[in-house]
Amino acid sequence: MTVLLVAAAALIDKDGRVLLAQRPEGKSMAGLWEFPGGKIEPGETPEAALIRELHEELGIDTWQSCLAPLTFASHAYDDFHLLMPLFACRKWQGIPQAQESQSLVWVHAKNLRDYPMPPADIPLISILRDWL
Repeated sequence: MTVLLVAAAALIDKDGRVLLAQRPEGKSMAGLWEFPGGKIEPGETPEAALIRELHEELGIDTWQSCLAPLTFASHAYDDFHLLMPLFACRKWQGIPQAQESQSLVWVHAKNLRDYPMPPADIPLISILRDWL
């Protein structure tokens, strides 16, 4: 089984809310909410991938020093196994705005379960709730 490496960020604003992005139509698991991020390219570190993806997806810039490893997801889907480190990020430059026609929402940790997520993301909710 192929292992897919993906990096994701829990962007946390000054009010303690977390940013979720909705997977757009045409992508697998369209309509589900997830933490922003994306695939780690060959030769790329998870942090570098996340800095690149946040710029591409949200138009924001952050730095490796602002990415704190928080937890990770390891989940077997039907055709691949996802391994996804989740970083907490409280500092970035710019205002997150959808660059790829996805919907965005800021959510208090206690309300994260109100948003349907891919199976790999669901175990991360309780960790974020406890941490925030």
